[in-house]
Amino acid sequence: MASTTASAAEAPQRATAPRAKGRLYRGDLGMWSWVAHRITGVLTFFFLFVHVLDTALVRVSPNAYDTVIETYKHPVMILFELGLLAAVLFHAFNGIRVMLVDFWSKGTKYQKPMLWTVVALWLVLIIPAAISLIGRAITEVFGG
Repeated sequence: MASTTASAAEAPQRATAPRAKGRLYRGDLGMWSWVAHRITGVLTFFFLFVHVLDTALVRVSPNAYDTVIETYKHPVMILFELGLLAAVLFHAFNGIRVMLVDFWSKGTKYQKPMLWTVVALWLVLIIPAAISLIGRAITEVFGG
């Protein structure tokens, strides 16, 4: 019976370098922006799902709704708001970059500069928001 696979002796030797240990992917910034885009998309979806559920709670029990809304005023939740803002901003800016790469004929050529633009815009917007929200959380905890 003939085998369709070559034996180890007949197989050609690979010329590739061995994989680095401890790293699943060896990608560049484009790969990491892809990962961050997926993570921020899932986090935003999760927030929207929870938001729809807690808003729907008002029809089931207005008292339970009031209790849930009261928990959102806790200082820890302000930090979650900051995380949500960071995720939504990155996802939105990176989504525009992805659309430009997909639909603009020169998009792939300018992919890295556009990514650095996304990061710069994100930082310009998130730093003042972080200062404001963290300041509000500190004021809530220690009084002001």
